[in-house]
Amino acid sequence: MFGHILVPTDGSTHAVRAAEYAVDLALTYDAVLHVLYVVDVRTSHADTPVDDESTRGVSAVEAVADLAEARGVPVETEIRVGLPYRAIVEYADDHDTDLVVMGTHGTSGLERYLIGSVAERVVRLSDVPVMCVPPASDDA
Repeated sequence: MFGHILVPTDGSTHAVRAAEYAVDLALTYDAVLHVLYVVDVRTSHADTPVDDESTRGVSAVEAVADLAEARGVPVETEIRVGLPYRAIVEYADDHDTDLVVMGTHGTSGLERYLIGSVAERVVRLSDVPVMCVPPASDDA
């Protein structure tokens, strides 16, 4: 059913929790796990250059890749620069992924109204199913 599963990560505990679900699904369906970090062009400023963000991205994707490899799941990793929701949807299309598994931390209030959540936009724009994993009850 799922041959290729995409898990976007930002290195947060919420993303790691989603990655754990994605690894379990990849094991169940004998799928390849794709791990993506997106350097957000909107938040990369002169004081945090893209190179620094890319370094954080390497750490984030390696953490998920290590988790998957420890369980015998084949992994592909990539770092892209762009708008996160758009890069996630484009990656899913480019790699014919069957499922996107991503964390959500329930952004609310004015911030959500102004920019929306990445997970919400991916759900609306993706051509494949999107599993949104909420934070653990003790993380909320």
